[in-house]
Amino acid sequence: MAARLVAVTGATGFLGRQLVRELAADGWGVRILARRDVIHPLWRELEVEVVLGDLDDAAALERLCRDAELVVHCAGLTKAWTAADFNAVNVEGTRRVAERTTGRMLLVSSLSAREPGLSDYSASKRAGEEAARAVLGQRITVVRPPALYGPCDPETLPLFKLAASSPVLPLLGPAARIAMMHVQDAARQIAAIAKLPEPFEISLADNRPDGYSWREVLQTAADIFGRTPNYIRIPQLALPLAAAAGRLASRSGPAPMISFGKVREISHTDWSVRPNEQPLDLPAPRYDLANGFLHSVQGYQASGVNFGKSVTISEKMLLTYSADAPKYATFADDRSRGTYR
Repeated sequence: MAARLVAVTGATGFLGRQLVRELAADGWGVRILARRDVIHPLWRELEVEVVLGDLDDAAALERLCRDAELVVHCAGLTKAWTAADFNAVNVEGTRRVAERTTGRMLLVSSLSAREPGLSDYSASKRAGEEAARAVLGQRITVVRPPALYGPCDPETLPLFKLAASSPVLPLLGPAARIAMMHVQDAARQIAAIAKLPEPFEISLADNRPDGYSWREVLQTAADIFGRTPNYIRIPQLALPLAAAAGRLASRSGPAPMISFGKVREISHTDWSVRPNEQPLDLPAPRYDLANGFLHSVQGYQASGVNFGKSVTISEKMLLTYSADAPKYATFADDRSRGTYR
């Protein structure tokens, strides 16, 4: 009997490549949308059908979605210069995928969509949800992951580099709470949701849905390297000044990670996940923050990241936690494209 078919956008991204592996392990036949023919090392033993194209390619979207029981829309833009740039991908791109979905859609959004007034990004994620619902009605499930991290994430790598080397770490507001999750746990839970036919909306988190303080996050990262840093509160104007500097950069290059909208997101005090946002039980997360951070650092090191000549992982952490056993060499694909440099 032929496998049930799932079509996936954003399959080569940080979350998407893990999700493809989990969906295949659950017995789905997987078809992905990609700009080029790519077989990621994580997929070495998988048979993945590739449709060449992007979210602007109507014919490619038709081929992607044809006969698919489920479309998992994981593609999205996280950095952009303008609201129009965000909307072109996160709203209009989502709408185009929804219009070609003949079965069900599982839309991977973001916890930031809960607060659309904070930034152009969060507004575009909420608008993307609404656009897809307008097309699909009851044929859509929306998943909102929190802040994700993992061995192949270039966005959180600076956090670990700072924790490995700096004697002083910067603190944001002490009242802030941020939910977090290892990317592999998020992929496992989304794959479990893919099996459920009824529509719903759910937010994800690790075993601490109430979230972490910024000090907990930074200290856990420092603990990986056996460091006991001092902390200093960031002046109120520091982040806006960083955002202003980013705005002065040449627009011929990539958009900066720190924008005025991102500053408002970072400064928001409640990124916890509330009980009513998790309406059903999902596979329990395998990683708590300490074990997940250890796994991330070991993965970075296996991919060639240098945290400093004298920097080593704490023996206490190695004895307390045993990182899960993926083949870290699978992340060499990212290193070869300079993701970590």
